[in-house]
Amino acid sequence: MNRQEYTQLTAAGIADLVRRLEISPVEITRAALDAVTATEPAINAWAELLADQALSHARVLESEAIAGNFRGPLHGVPVGVKDLFLTAGVPTRRGCRLYADSVPNETSPAVERIVQAGAVMLGKTTTADSGWKASSNSPQSGVTRNPWDPTRTAGGSSCGSAAAVAAGNVPITLGSDGGGSLRIPASFCGIFSMKPTLGLVPTYPLSTSEHLSHAGPMTSSVLDYALALDALKGPHLLDPYALPDDGRSYVDIVCTSARSLRCVLAPSLFGREVDADVAHVITTAFAHVKGMAGITIEEREIAWPDPISIFERLWTARGAPKIGSSPAELALLDPGLARLIRRSASISLADHLQALQDRAAFCREANTTLGEFDILLTPMVPIKPFLAEDDGPKEMDLERAVPWAHWTPFSYPFNITGQPAASVPCGWTPDGLPVGLQVIGARFADDVVIQFCAQWEKHFNWNARRPAVHSGK
Repeated sequence: MNRQEYTQLTAAGIADLVRRLEISPVEITRAALDAVTATEPAINAWAELLADQALSHARVLESEAIAGNFRGPLHGVPVGVKDLFLTAGVPTRRGCRLYADSVPNETSPAVERIVQAGAVMLGKTTTADSGWKASSNSPQSGVTRNPWDPTRTAGGSSCGSAAAVAAGNVPITLGSDGGGSLRIPASFCGIFSMKPTLGLVPTYPLSTSEHLSHAGPMTSSVLDYALALDALKGPHLLDPYALPDDGRSYVDIVCTSARSLRCVLAPSLFGREVDADVAHVITTAFAHVKGMAGITIEEREIAWPDPISIFERLWTARGAPKIGSSPAELALLDPGLARLIRRSASISLADHLQALQDRAAFCREANTTLGEFDILLTPMVPIKPFLAEDDGPKEMDLERAVPWAHWTPFSYPFNITGQPAASVPCGWTPDGLPVGLQVIGARFADDVVIQFCAQWEKHFNWNARRPAVHSGK
């Protein structure tokens, strides 16, 4: 199998071919490694490529397949893992120069589970320094670029995970989302991802913002996402927020007939301005949603107050454990992260407890509203991808507590609430940049969000176009 043939396959397709012994995990892994070589270093999606280890593991999976033994639904499927997830014996540098030599002796639950399901870990994908921001550069791994236009950002902090899928390197990657870090790069790179309900997929190690941070897959199709989510979900002792298994098969949900859904269309939230090109794509997408079978549009205004103050206080507090870092250590960090750490010193215990109370109040209001219909649709990001070397648009105010949150106003509210929210591709701007539609459901209604996204995928084939930099070219 050559890399062009490989990039035509989904994870579901690869797993099916392996199960029918029509292709071996070794062939697939070699093709995947060739695909990475074809787009690196132009994209710089990979912090660590594990070619020898991946091929060795693929040989074991090949022997098992020949013997009729299959580990799970992803047997032989190549995947990437965001470099914030611990991987025993493999460097976990977190996009941070302070961890340049860090090799953990334990593995995060999500990585354990995707490997147990039969996946081949091809390597670690790049991330912004410690996952702190929504752009795609770090002092440790450099600049990760958008496959649609390498001069533009891939978004962050799961930048390498999004770029690797968009560039056709692997069909599935693992990422995390504390304020939009799955959905923002998914939108900018034209792929699919959903931030599941907080706790559906266990996270570890926990950070000081674990009440905001979700783990999940990033994929080129909704079915591939469902395959991965079925393997990842369920409780784990290392994550105190982990939920009991919800008992759903998300693959079955994707494959079953659609049911009627009540949708609210919000071209903006909190009165925020949306770039004209992005707004045009969203308006066109909304028109298509109105024509989808089983969709009822409900007219209502979403009148929540902007929870930016809540998010900024909670996000800034994550820097508190590093208060007292030496000037030499701070100098090694992303400059914005160093500023966050210094600013966190001004947050008192009373301030933090009040932020948690304010968070609870916003959660009650948002969840009450979202209990009155099925789906809220918004733009994912109100701007187009900016220059890859930058941390945001030129007008971004670095004096704000969390500068990047001000150009991502539609993502962080749903980290505060912990409910499921997806980014699904819905079109391209005149200059050929992808635009994501955000699909939001009530807490624990992950099945409803997945169902809508599967319906949309049948209606809008985003894989009909490929990025300028793609392994299949």
